[in-house]
Amino acid sequence: MRAAWDGLDASRVWDSHAHLIGTGDSNSGIYVNPRTESLLNPGEYARRLFFLNAGCVHEEKGSIDRAYVERMHNLVDGLIATGGRGFKMVLFAFERAHDDRGEPDLRNSMFYVPDAYTRDIARKHSEYFAWAASIHPHRSDALEALERARKDGAVAVKWLPSAMNIDPASKRCDAFYDFLSKNKIPLIVHAGEERAVTGSEKHDYGNPLRLRRPLDAGVRVVVAHCASMGEDRDLDKGEQGPYVDSFSLFVRVFEKYEKNCYGDISAMTQRNRAGPSLVRVVETAEWHSRLLNGSDYPLPGLMPVFSVDYLVSLKLLPENAAPVLKEIRLHNPLLFDFVAKRALRSNGKAFSARVFETRGFFVR
Repeated sequence: MRAAWDGLDASRVWDSHAHLIGTGDSNSGIYVNPRTESLLNPGEYARRLFFLNAGCVHEEKGSIDRAYVERMHNLVDGLIATGGRGFKMVLFAFERAHDDRGEPDLRNSMFYVPDAYTRDIARKHSEYFAWAASIHPHRSDALEALERARKDGAVAVKWLPSAMNIDPASKRCDAFYDFLSKNKIPLIVHAGEERAVTGSEKHDYGNPLRLRRPLDAGVRVVVAHCASMGEDRDLDKGEQGPYVDSFSLFVRVFEKYEKNCYGDISAMTQRNRAGPSLVRVVETAEWHSRLLNGSDYPLPGLMPVFSVDYLVSLKLLPENAAPVLKEIRLHNPLLFDFVAKRALRSNGKAFSARVFETRGFFVR
């Protein structure tokens, strides 16, 4: 575990992709769709329990909101104890879906984590957390909300287009992009297939090619997970172009926009993502200066999603690393995610230190 910190400046190591969740039982303003609490909707019900269980708060008596934050404290302390003094997590707020008029659409919002709550948690525990706002671009007060977030210290804005009903290629976003570009605020956008969060079900909005509009506007765009799951239409061959691997479209965009397109490697070690895309990002050293590590917490605590043995079978982890990684995961899934990625090797190549030293991307 200590060896995982060798060659890193721990004070510059930030987890660039972490989710703040809860149930709203602390007057946090968090909203959870009632459908997720009914067995009449088994898929959504199971997702809610999976997330809470992954954060070790499913059986919590009292405030789940509070327990979730305390659990993250404990996990960060575990990283600090192994050599990570100065390590922080970037906590994401999570916007509601909005309809085409720009009004909140709670029926199609699985959950909502307000900017104000995320900001307050990060302020209260500033030695552990930074925060990212989540603002729908079609809100009538979108620019005012962006200015508020900027003044309140948000280091980024996070979108999940398919769940939030946001088309990143729409000209309706242009004023939003102009603000982000002028104020040097990065936009972190999920791309590729989305399975964890349902909502407006606009799956086409996750197409990496739709991110060319903010990139052309000068926004620093982080493509979450490097779009490493699913298929999207090749829009360069028309609106009804053939479906191709989403990761291949990410690569097309990533290699064209060398100045302001980034990718994060969160979740790329999951069983349903690990494979050729993970091998490619590990082995392509010239990409590493534009890759950011993130855990996608609490997902590393979701036991069926990760398989150390599968990574060993792909020859991305040495066999003798498996027992200790499995033990670490039972104790601290955040530490597991970090140590496993530091141990990844493909044809003798590994992620460079810059992939993990992400603080400089957010704090300039």
